[in-house]
Amino acid sequence: MARIAKADIIAAIAEKTDTQKALTGRIVDAFIEEITAELANKNEVAFTGFGTFSTSDRAARQGVNPATGEKIQIAATTVPKFKAGKALKDAVKA
Repeated sequence: MARIAKADIIAAIAEKTDTQKALTGRIVDAFIEEITAELANKNEVAFTGFGTFSTSDRAARQGVNPATGEKIQIAATTVPKFKAGKALKDAVKA
């Protein structure tokens, strides 16, 4: 299994769309910024067939420091979530 970097994705998109890497990079950055802004506002971002980005609230809970065994309080937080769409799931299965 290979790890694909953002630069690799930008290069692939630039080649497929016959655009410059610099322009494609700015578009990808804007895409990521827009999804991040919507999630920060607790909005859902859906791409039919690909998946849905959303947020989930995690309640405060008690945990244990594995190094010391000391009990610690973990604060409540909001975390990003992604649910894959049917087309993405089917493509990965193949």
